Order: sequence, then structure tokens, then C-alpha cells
Amino acid sequence: MSMIEAYPLCWPVGRPRSKIHESARFATGFAKARNKIVSEVSLLGGRDVIISTNIELRRDGLPYATYRTPDDAGVAVYFTYKKRQMCFACDRWRKVEDNMHAINLTISALRGVARWGTGDMMEAAFTGFAALPAPEQTTGRSFWQVLELVGHPGTTLEEARQQYKRLASIRHPDKGGSHSAMAELNAAWQQAQEELQ
Repeated sequence: MSMIEAYPLCWPVGRPRSKIHESARFATGFAKARNKIVSEVSLLGGRDVIISTNIELRRDGLPYATYRTPDDAGVAVYFTYKKRQMCFACDRWRKVEDNMHAINLTISALRGVARWGTGDMMEAAFTGFAALPAPEQTTGRSFWQVLELVGHPGTTLEEARQQYKRLASIRHPDKGGSHSAMAELNAAWQQAQEELQ
């Protein structure tokens, strides 16, 4: 799950996007919804939570105080549950915090299923939330080529991260790119992390 970034949004491959975005009647803010997701996943028994959105974050992982609402309010929550990678994603609502709250409600309902003694149903329900592995990099290009770092042999991991983020803002399907271009970029970023550590 190391290639999943909190920003920009890493929408799960193969998961359809909502065509219509509605106004929600949830009364929640970004910080409250974020904290509730972390709490709900923890209560469920999950760990290593990554909340991916199109809200740019500071180095400490919090959004800038003056962040503007992104055009794409989708949210994807990745975490590990019983050694499996899971993903809940929602983009039905117009605000990021409302999509986060909808994910909170979903996780809370699944925790209820476990509490009420029908855990086998919960395990069956979780099969639909398993995070799909990223497609293999099939172009044969090295991560240096994909991240456009050829000719920069002394590149640090942080410099590669900045280049990844820059290219993701261009290659992401929601920014005019394609799923295959983003998958190749994600695979290159994962390889860069392994080699530049």
C-alpha cells in the first residue's frame, strides 16, 4: 500500500465513479470526519489508514487552513484488515467531508454486523472492499523514465516524491490522464521508493 498517496486522490482502479453528485445533509467538518474514519477503522481492527483526497496537505498530514474545496470531492480510504488491503471509496456527495462521513457510516454499520454475531456475513461483505492490486507496469520503462528522472542520477527520495506528485496531477484520470498512465506512474513510484530508500 506504499504507493497510495493521501494527495492527490488515488481512486481505486476499476471502481466506477458517480455520475451525479448530491448535496448531503450531514453536519460534519473535515477534521471531525477524518478523525472519525481513523477511529472507526481502528475499532474495526484495521490499521495503516490512508485517506486519499484532492485536498493538498501540509507536511504533518493536515490540510492547509485555507484549503479550497476541490472540483473532485471523492474520497478513498485504504487500510489493512486481517492482513488484507481494503478500500472504501465514495464520491456521491459534493463535499469531501460528506463523502468521508458516508464512509464512516458504512464502516460503523459493518462493525455492527460483527457485534451482532454474524461475523461470517461481515467477512463476505468485505470481499467487495478488497483493494485491487495495481496493474503491472507493462511498458518496460524504468522508474527513472516514467518519473522523468533520466539524467538525474543523484535524485533523492523526496525529489522523486515531488516529481511523482507533479506527474500525478497531469496523468490522473480526473485531470485528463488515463487509468493506465496513472497505474504506470504508481508502479514507478513504488519501485522508486524501494530503490531510493
